[in-house]
Amino acid sequence: MKFSENDLHRETERLFKELKKVKWSKLDCALIAPITLEINRLKKEKNAIILAHSYLTPDIMYGVADFIGDSYGLSRQAQKTKAKIILFCSVHFMAETAKILNPKKTVLVPVIAGCSLAESITPKDVRNIKKKYPEAAVVCYVNTTAAVKAECNACCTSSNALRIIEGLPQKKVIFLPDELMAKNLQPLTRKTLINWDGRCIVHEKFSPKTIDAVRKNYPGVKILAHLECAPEVIQKVDMSGGTEGMIQYVKNHKAKSFMLVTECGLTDRMKVEMPNKKMVGVCALCPYMKQITLRDILLALKSPSKDQIIELPESILRKAKRALDRMIRITEDKKFK
Repeated sequence: MKFSENDLHRETERLFKELKKVKWSKLDCALIAPITLEINRLKKEKNAIILAHSYLTPDIMYGVADFIGDSYGLSRQAQKTKAKIILFCSVHFMAETAKILNPKKTVLVPVIAGCSLAESITPKDVRNIKKKYPEAAVVCYVNTTAAVKAECNACCTSSNALRIIEGLPQKKVIFLPDELMAKNLQPLTRKTLINWDGRCIVHEKFSPKTIDAVRKNYPGVKILAHLECAPEVIQKVDMSGGTEGMIQYVKNHKAKSFMLVTECGLTDRMKVEMPNKKMVGVCALCPYMKQITLRDILLALKSPSKDQIIELPESILRKAKRALDRMIRITEDKKFK
């Protein structure tokens, strides 16, 4: 698809306005302008919506995405959209979630990106642990496959996990698959949490020494950590929670500098959307999310391969939807707020 010089110039300026905040040059923006223009035009022609997780690269988030967010926020956007096609720029399980909530719509993924948490547990594992603890409810973190969600009582995200646990009647809760998140949630509830041994390969890398070094080098810094980090890291930070909670904390706090103990994409997002706030310290890259490129998105919109189209068996769709619907119902019930 060819574009006029004026079109390319305007697109370059649009991209540069945002991406310069994360050190992109105007030349960098000019190089991707033809592909972002083509993606955005195709999106309109095909009545498609692009959802992007906060861990993606800035060119995707601010070049072509209609909505940027965490797992829960994007799940709700997927449920509300009137678009015929949902292109979910994320790891595979998130696109499955969109398909569960929109079974009659076409849901696409740019690449088949996995997840260390989702790959740590199978439906058979869930059935076996349920037999061991028949009196317990089963809550699965959203970082699981649709087949695993179908075996659970309720789903949750990092932002609403505690609310889901508290919203269930059972006194024991099997929390899958994130071992570290379960350990971080246990002190916050009187219920007994039974955990699995899954871990996020991004968040388990952070150590208390990292926190100490940042505090020494940046006096007055506020440090925020994702609940997927180890408890000894969580104990040293100013705030712990999910991605949306971290965004709101930085947005509303008067401090001048912040460190985000999480994936680098969220730090990039903060730099773009809150340029008056200073982000310091280190972050870590998710090798799964970072597989996704603008070219992958363009190809998925133009002519998706069989692997890029999300299809799920009816039995999985029905059972997994119950777990997701329960999550949404508890999350939005005022008595749990």
